[in-house]
Amino acid sequence: MAKKSKDARLQVILECTEHKASGMPGTSRYVTQKNRKNTPDRLELKKYNPILKKYTLHKEIK
Repeated sequence: MAKKSKDARLQVILECTEHKASGMPGTSRYVTQKNRKNTPDRLELKKYNPILKKYTLHKEIK
């Protein structure tokens, strides 16, 4: 039986902000989890973008 979604953990998608602004084809996205009780606002992390070949700011979408 499937688990009810009463958990505090959510699956979120992080998308690169620099890549989106540059207009280059493709996107850099990461999937991670966060605790919605501890971090109710949107997540922002520095992650590696393999297309731009550098660390960039990734923001939560969705």
